[in-house]
Amino acid sequence: KKKEEKIKDLKEFIARFSANASKSKQATSRKKLLDKITLDDLQPSSRKYPYISFNADREIGNDLLTVENLSKTIDGVKVLDNVSFTLNKDDKVALVGSNETAKTALFQILMGEMEPDEGTYKWGVTTSQSYFPKDNSKFFEGSDLSLVQWLRQYSPEDETETFLRSFLGRMLFSGEEALKKAKVLSGGEKVRCMLSKMMLSGANVLLLDEPTNHLDLESITSLNKGLINFKGSVIFASHDHEFIQTIANRIIEITPNGIIDKEMTYDEYLADPEIQKRSAALTE
Repeated sequence: KKKEEKIKDLKEFIARFSANASKSKQATSRKKLLDKITLDDLQPSSRKYPYISFNADREIGNDLLTVENLSKTIDGVKVLDNVSFTLNKDDKVALVGSNETAKTALFQILMGEMEPDEGTYKWGVTTSQSYFPKDNSKFFEGSDLSLVQWLRQYSPEDETETFLRSFLGRMLFSGEEALKKAKVLSGGEKVRCMLSKMMLSGANVLLLDEPTNHLDLESITSLNKGLINFKGSVIFASHDHEFIQTIANRIIEITPNGIIDKEMTYDEYLADPEIQKRSAALTE
């Protein structure tokens, strides 16, 4: 049975990441492993999954976010053109579209890190936001803090070191690893730290810009489950088809000439000929 599970896991990884440039080497190596598997050389699984669970400190009201006529030009290119939408309770919105700068600009505007050229947005009074930026370097560069000290910055003042080390342990930083310097972390480790920061925030609206970059399959799987089970609202961007399909109940495509906004799954969105026709027209 373990052999069958291992084969199933390998096949899942290969199917999911063969077309993904950043993961294709891993997919190829796992394909070779799949080809070589025999009952004799199969060892018990050593895969480790971080524990990712987001819990809001307060219940969200009905008035979440209103965006009206947002426009933004960056380096002479209009990346957001008259963007308007309302975020509803229980919405899990995937931002899609070919222009990554446009998606990142929208996240930064909504988090107050960038001013729009035109338009307004307003968060509801019951909302609290936690943001996962695509570029997290400013949180780690030059930091001499250990991971315990780093995480303490984002946790309630009365949290004990035991709690923080236990929390880091669930995110696969066990024992001495919790005393590593924040500035020496790998890309995947930084992402796990940023997700830890988000979990401790207690926010009821999560904004995530490409959170699966740098993560291995185990961590992506855990994040996937964490966002599916989250009781608040989510706005996220990702290149991972399965990640979008399993989380999102609403798709907003950002085009050079406005947005397409549909309450449906990603597969339904991609399969709808009328939407694809409209998308092509707006992208011209």
